[in-house]
Amino acid sequence: MTDRHSIGTEGLTATIKPEGAELTSLRDAAGTEWLWQAGPEWPRHAPVLFPVVGRLAEDTLRHEGKTYRVTQHGFARDSLFQWVERSPSRVMLRLTESESTLALYPFRFVLEMIYAVEGNTLSVTTRVTNPGQEVLPCGVGAHPAFRWPLADGVAKEAHVLEFSEQETGPALAVEGALLGAEKPLPFNGRTLPLSPELFAQDALVMPGVASRSVNFMAPGSRSLTVSWDGYKDLGIWSKPGGAPFLCIEPWFSMASPVGWDGEFRDKPGILLLPPGESRDFVWRATPAG
Repeated sequence: MTDRHSIGTEGLTATIKPEGAELTSLRDAAGTEWLWQAGPEWPRHAPVLFPVVGRLAEDTLRHEGKTYRVTQHGFARDSLFQWVERSPSRVMLRLTESESTLALYPFRFVLEMIYAVEGNTLSVTTRVTNPGQEVLPCGVGAHPAFRWPLADGVAKEAHVLEFSEQETGPALAVEGALLGAEKPLPFNGRTLPLSPELFAQDALVMPGVASRSVNFMAPGSRSLTVSWDGYKDLGIWSKPGGAPFLCIEPWFSMASPVGWDGEFRDKPGILLLPPGESRDFVWRATPAG
């Protein structure tokens, strides 16, 4: 296990490890842990999703007549990032292409993760740069898991997600880790009531989400605001069958639709980054209570 690094203020402390550039802890001034601690139900905390979000059909990436094996959510979450910067309130880690990544994903890339704490807010920036001579097709996603229930003695069913905007479209169901049929969500205005049954068939995927923040809360108890910039889609997930966490996942790109198996650069919703360009994707977490 390589060294971890903690950043923070008097109000909030975050810990990051170089394996996967993954956030492993988010504690407030009272010592409350807000992040899922990688228990037996799911062994991760907040993996970085790149260069795919979700799954490709048969885990196969197609590019210019060749096929490559890229498994669900990509290889970044299992790659060792290099520390670029470490300070009391900010860290940066970097992953670039290598022989092993080129065997899976035939593109040059620079993937940087920047974590910073200001006040009682953690910001997480994923920066993708295309150093190559051709368009870089990729998906980028966050997958943080937060404790659910937010406090002991509060029922899971007492929690809601309050969206910043009215969401009018249905979600897409997940079928075999691919995008399936439309699934209506039980919204009450901008509020989505939560229950384990909501995830009985896996994640809920909201393409082209209108909101740029959600408030995860149990009225009268704690709350956690998750906001984002640059991302266009949202995944919400807890393990089918029940688990004490809820994932709130801003994404750019999603899994392949059931029945789609074309060229990777033609995948619906994919990011196409021109040569020499960079793009930032940011999500933030602000605990309260």
